Amino acid sequence: MSFRALVVDKSADGTVTSSIRELQEVQLPAGDVVVNVDYSTLNYKDGLCLTGGGGLVRTYPHVPGVDFAGTVESSANARYRPGDKVILTGWRVGEVWWGGYAEKAKVKADWLVPLPGGLTAREAMGVGTAGLAAMLAVMALEEHGLSPDRGPVLITGATGGVGSVATALLASRGYEVAAVTGRPGSEAYLKELGAGRIVPRADLAEISKRPLESESWAGAIDNVGGAMLARLLGQMKYGASVAAVGLAGGVQLPATVIPFLLRGVNLLGIDSVMQPFARREAAWRRIATDLPRDKLAAMIRSVRLEDLAELGPAILKGEVRGRAVVAVS
Repeated sequence: MSFRALVVDKSADGTVTSSIRELQEVQLPAGDVVVNVDYSTLNYKDGLCLTGGGGLVRTYPHVPGVDFAGTVESSANARYRPGDKVILTGWRVGEVWWGGYAEKAKVKADWLVPLPGGLTAREAMGVGTAGLAAMLAVMALEEHGLSPDRGPVLITGATGGVGSVATALLASRGYEVAAVTGRPGSEAYLKELGAGRIVPRADLAEISKRPLESESWAGAIDNVGGAMLARLLGQMKYGASVAAVGLAGGVQLPATVIPFLLRGVNLLGIDSVMQPFARREAAWRRIATDLPRDKLAAMIRSVRLEDLAELGPAILKGEVRGRAVVAVS
């Protein structure tokens, strides 16, 4: 039986294009679970895969989509049965493995997580990889001593997917959230999600000449990297932690070791791609209970497979606010 999919291909001159095609199930890669995909999402990595950037896609033609949620059609693994609702994020699906921008996906059972009670498939994709990373960052910060009474938490790149979910999660748990953005007109959106303070991106854009500044933040979730991450390390309170999630501002870290040695600051790396099943499942349970549905609804906009050719380049330029949920089926 045929199904619709967004397929990217590369021409002999290296040009990457995408189109909606009809595929056959026999074309799917090897795997032990076939899922009827209901929804997917748009993430930064999807933008790279759609445009040929970053070298993420090695073999063409290819079906991108690093996230999906849907219903098991068939399973050769006892963990899942037909009719089960499941989520997939990470494991390089959508990069080296065909992903969620298709009405069917075939994957390994170990990569799937049961859809937690209380979340719909559409809501789960409103969360997606970005929201999972945000929840993993919150969990890591709290495991390193963060609590609402310690002081404000800074979130860089706050209007993006990770930043939006992190803002809503932390605010719902009673934290004072300071949201960093360089987008004019985003203040109302961020305050609706729960941000108590808006910090202009320009305030953190330059490298400080001093390795330490005033102790301002009890914790931070950084989606930018580069000079901004280096700057905020010197503004952390004693013993505070920074969860590093993204690199939109660059992969270099022009910092000194002084914040680590004199203030005991912790830099926590957050990876959502290869997280073990138990940790991944725990994060999704937390999302289902901690993320306010009205705040999630405010982040989401619905898009079609046909819209992704335009939205892929847009997300790479930082022009996509919140979460774009792709109605696949």
